[in-house]
Amino acid sequence: MKALAGILIVTLTAVAQDKPQDNPPQEKSPQDKTAIEVKPAEPVIKQADLWEQNGVLHPFHRMPRFVCRDEMAIWTSPFHTAKSDIKWWAIFGAATAALIATDRYTAEHLPNSPTQVSISTWGSRFGSGYFLVPVSAGFYFIGSAQHDQRFRETGLVAFETLIDVNLTNGVLKLIFNRARPTEGNEHGRFETGVNRWSSSFPSGHAMNTWAMASVIAHEYPRPLVKILVYGLASTVVISRVGARRHFPGDVVAGGGLGWFMGDYIYGKRHNRTLDTKPSALNRVLDHVHFGASLN
Repeated sequence: MKALAGILIVTLTAVAQDKPQDNPPQEKSPQDKTAIEVKPAEPVIKQADLWEQNGVLHPFHRMPRFVCRDEMAIWTSPFHTAKSDIKWWAIFGAATAALIATDRYTAEHLPNSPTQVSISTWGSRFGSGYFLVPVSAGFYFIGSAQHDQRFRETGLVAFETLIDVNLTNGVLKLIFNRARPTEGNEHGRFETGVNRWSSSFPSGHAMNTWAMASVIAHEYPRPLVKILVYGLASTVVISRVGARRHFPGDVVAGGGLGWFMGDYIYGKRHNRTLDTKPSALNRVLDHVHFGASLN
């Protein structure tokens, strides 16, 4: 357990600072607020990428370079994590370790009925790639058609985040190789999974969904948006446990890592000049109050 906690704490520093590239640090607007300290870097939407200049596909040519930089920052983060961020990883690491210690007890005391498994399996589909990738593509191409730069940026940042999340998740699964709740003696031991590529820790569905929710909530920091996206992400987390595909510790670790990676990549890639431009969705949300009552 000590070795596991040590590796986990190293992993949880995955969204640390790296050096700025094109944009100097600026005072943050409310949309830019993040839980961790992030220095802005090269944005996914530049002036040259506006729909009327270089077309729809132009921003994608930088995506491989962005992903390589992200992954380098993720896996070298223990060497340059800001001191002010350490408290987040300490709290989150301790909570994850506590859940892992009680996972077997929790899983055994669920009803685990066929109805529970069936409904949960259906609900967890919202965290799959075949749902989330089209959502990110929809943001980008609808934004391109409607000339809405924030919609376009949301799709690009979400797409970059999903790539980073899945690369990181795949490596973590190979490292930890935790058995799923239905494998072996159902104790969820590490290094005993049937297939390292699809092992239980951390949950990929939770990681993907919370990363996507984090990006959208940062782009559109309105109460109604946060309720919708985090509610959907929470549904996926609960469903993965109910479907007996993961233990609670798996989904909490995945959800937390996903949220912080979305927070980090948004902080790096958000073009702050878009904060001064109207967005179609923001114009709609300006007339919607908490509780979804219209003016």
